[in-house]
Amino acid sequence: MRPFIFAALIGAAFGAATLPAFADNASPVGLWKNIDDKTGKPKAEIRISEANGVLQGRIEKLFRAPDQEQNPVCDKCEGADKGKPLIGLNIINGMKKDGDEFNGGTILDPENGKVYKSKMKLADDGKKLDVRGYIGVPMLGRSQTWVRQE
Repeated sequence: MRPFIFAALIGAAFGAATLPAFADNASPVGLWKNIDDKTGKPKAEIRISEANGVLQGRIEKLFRAPDQEQNPVCDKCEGADKGKPLIGLNIINGMKKDGDEFNGGTILDPENGKVYKSKMKLADDGKKLDVRGYIGVPMLGRSQTWVRQE
C-alpha cells in the first residue's frame, strides 16, 4: 500500500509541475486586445507588465486594414516617442494598484500623440479591463474596454 501512495504523490507532483501557467485574473498583467470606443473594432494588442508594483503597457500588434500602413510610427508624439514605431511603443506608464483600481499613471493615445492621466479596473472576473484616459478629472475623458487574450 505504501509504494502505491508514494507513486501517486510523485505522479501528482510531476503532473502539477507540467500544468500550463494561466493569467492571474486579479491582475491586469498579460496580453489585452483594445476595442475602439468609437468603432467597436479591435485596434491593437497591448502587453501589460509589472515591475516593483508599477504597471506599464506596450503595443505588440496592430489590427489595420490592408490599405493602411502596417508599420506606422508615432508622428504626432512628442519628445522621445516622436517617430518611434507604434509596435513596441510604451503607451501605459506608472500605473499602481489602489484598492480595486489601478491609477496614478498615464496613457498615450498614439493617434493624437497626447498623454492622459489614466485609471484601469478589472471587470468580468478579470477577463475585461476598463481603461479610462482623462484630463484633470476622470469625468473629462474617454473609456475603452479591453479583452484579455491570455
